[in-house]
Amino acid sequence: MRNLLRALAAAVLFVGGVGSGVRAAEPIKIGFSMELTGPFAVVGKTGLLAFKIWEEEVNAEGGLLGRPVKLVYYDDQSNPSLVPAIYTKLIDIDKVDLLISSYGTNLVVPAMPVAISYNRLFFGLFALAATTSSTIRNTSRCCPSAPNR
Repeated sequence: MRNLLRALAAAVLFVGGVGSGVRAAEPIKIGFSMELTGPFAVVGKTGLLAFKIWEEEVNAEGGLLGRPVKLVYYDDQSNPSLVPAIYTKLIDIDKVDLLISSYGTNLVVPAMPVAISYNRLFFGLFALAATTSSTIRNTSRCCPSAPNR
């Protein structure tokens, strides 16, 4: 997971030109919702721990593109109806550089229209049924055991 997130963030920032004109000390903000309470909290809490370990290790090694990494996340309470507002806030208020998802189709699908409406790249984690349509732009599924369609 560590190398995957590092590669995704660096590629998005390089291709998207986020690094141009930005002070080196300004963090790269990676935003997501996570199921920290509710029926899927066990998955969300372990996922968040993995993300925090990755953030710590990357920052200890000098960050990405010479910039520290900062995770920006909110509890979606395992409730899909809360997800669109969270992703809107991540884009409009928090001004994140990269959007990723929590885990699973039911919590990824509600975030996709927000990412699409803002023309933002969005990485869905383990959401096998969420990204099967070829009409969905700027999305990618990250699941090592499932082929992209």
